Amino acid sequence: MFRYQPSTELREAPIRSSAASRDRSNSIKPKGRVVLVQTQAENAGAQEITRLLGAGLTARGYELFNLFFFRKSDSFDEPPNTFYCAQNRPGNPVALLRMLWKLGGHIRAIRPDVVLTFQHFGNVIGGGVSRLVSRAPVIANQVSSAMSMSWPVRAADIVMGSVGFYNCITLNSREMEREYARYPAPYRSRMKHVPHGFDDKSLDLPKDVARQQFKLPPDRVLLGCAARLHPHKRLDAAIRLLRSEPSWHLALAGQGADEERLRLLADELKVSDRLHLVGEIPPRRMADFLACLDVFVFPTQAETFGLAAVEAANAGVPSVVNDLPVLREVLSFEGRPTALFVDASDDAKLSAAVSTILTNRTLSDELRQNAKGLRSRYSVDTMVEEYVQILSQAVCPGTH
Repeated sequence: MFRYQPSTELREAPIRSSAASRDRSNSIKPKGRVVLVQTQAENAGAQEITRLLGAGLTARGYELFNLFFFRKSDSFDEPPNTFYCAQNRPGNPVALLRMLWKLGGHIRAIRPDVVLTFQHFGNVIGGGVSRLVSRAPVIANQVSSAMSMSWPVRAADIVMGSVGFYNCITLNSREMEREYARYPAPYRSRMKHVPHGFDDKSLDLPKDVARQQFKLPPDRVLLGCAARLHPHKRLDAAIRLLRSEPSWHLALAGQGADEERLRLLADELKVSDRLHLVGEIPPRRMADFLACLDVFVFPTQAETFGLAAVEAANAGVPSVVNDLPVLREVLSFEGRPTALFVDASDDAKLSAAVSTILTNRTLSDELRQNAKGLRSRYSVDTMVEEYVQILSQAVCPGTH
């Protein structure tokens, strides 16, 4: 069994099996070696999905390895067998080449049976390097909206998906399938719909106890969101809510490059004393954070699934989300909405929707009741079994 040894230095030693691992492998042969390749290690939606998928595949007898280009978050809890190709995001061509060389070296040393890549850079870079150094089939997980990709990356992805760099391309929503409907036929022929699963993050703590953990005001109306601090998440719209109602507070869980801009906006609007940036939260603490909130606000402008909103709705937090087709698709159960949808670009409408959630107990209770079905709709076991079938087909084509 390969073990990742935490270290402040980048690992340079080749990957080797221990004697104990060889003994175990003689008695229990794993179904196959699977490498999960991602861009950065942080506590975001794509990383949460790979954590769940990796644990599920491990429980089913696969040997899992996690490869990250670099580590972005100090609070990221890496699973076993995790390796990094660089200490930080490459800042120049030499550093990029060094990272790619390291990536190829890890893949060669692991000798995977299947490589799963995630996010657009993970797909393009991870899939390309894997094809150069390994004969393992590549499963690309397309969890990036086309609008979030630069045109060179989108063009590379289209070419790679069309000519066969990817054996299969998984999409996590029907809306994503519609978004990619204009892609070339060879690309579309490899697409497969596999909805995300999620961990139940139901409210376990009393609200006052939960807020005390995060040093949040115990007796104020608290809005909140868990998301990367990125312009696509449009969290400035959530901050502007504080201007419309002086009694509201806002807690944002996440980290990212947009933090400085959001702080400056709060200063400009004179609401900084009611904005609480709690930083990035590991998955094991997300239920506690959600327990703090009166309303979950999700004004994002680009999503392919919206995992954070699904987790919040399932946890019983009344949610106001941007009226995107993909969120209407995902945040429903048997045709019933599990969140209140609104044009989040309209400050007045967003504020009115939050007020409605806070004052209309009947509506809030109805949304909570509808959201109870999300757990069965997005089962982790179902997601893992879908990938088991994909892996089996990739390794032994024609068997399914």
